[in-house]
Amino acid sequence: MATTLVIGNKNYSSWSLRPWLLLRHHGVAFDEVRLLLDTPGFAAQVARWSPSHRVPVLHHGDLVVWDSLAICEYVNERWLDGKGWPADIGLRAVARSAAAEMHSGFSALRSQLPMNLRRQPRLPHWDAHADADIARVQQLWRDLRSRHGGPYLCGDHFGIVDAMFAPVCARLRSYGVPLDATGTAYLHAIFALPAMKEWETAALAETERVASDEA
Repeated sequence: MATTLVIGNKNYSSWSLRPWLLLRHHGVAFDEVRLLLDTPGFAAQVARWSPSHRVPVLHHGDLVVWDSLAICEYVNERWLDGKGWPADIGLRAVARSAAAEMHSGFSALRSQLPMNLRRQPRLPHWDAHADADIARVQQLWRDLRSRHGGPYLCGDHFGIVDAMFAPVCARLRSYGVPLDATGTAYLHAIFALPAMKEWETAALAETERVASDEA
């Protein structure tokens, strides 16, 4: 069955990065369709692919899976033999909790530090609410790595929880956010991934601009 992942601009689409990175890192073959965000044609194009009219969305044969975390779960069950999560039941529950918290929370971090891989660090512009989100992210990273070491959040295997936090790494680096030792090491581990380097190279080559993410 054909597998197609529909994504947005690589420079901006944090939600698209998550399943793309999981698929690419684990060597799952797929076709990629990129739709340009914040353009007149986006609404008409995305309606052909996504019931939610949002990206990312995965097509596998006749099956359509939308939402980044749902796509990651399907990838895990279909192609990764469950290895997208830790084998230990306790660590797996904690990793799922962290991934779910990332999926539904951190609104100040998302809104005030939108993903923009082309952005160069400047003077901080975010407020105390975003600072609280940044502190919570680093606490989660310390807690997870303390349970099983590194270089990733649950040991030496890149999984779904790492895919969920990869766009946060992009945000923190682009905005020059000061990090503790654990955060710095984890950010370096994510950007050392060949798949992450591939995404970043493509993002930096894009010429389209989304004004709301460039402010």
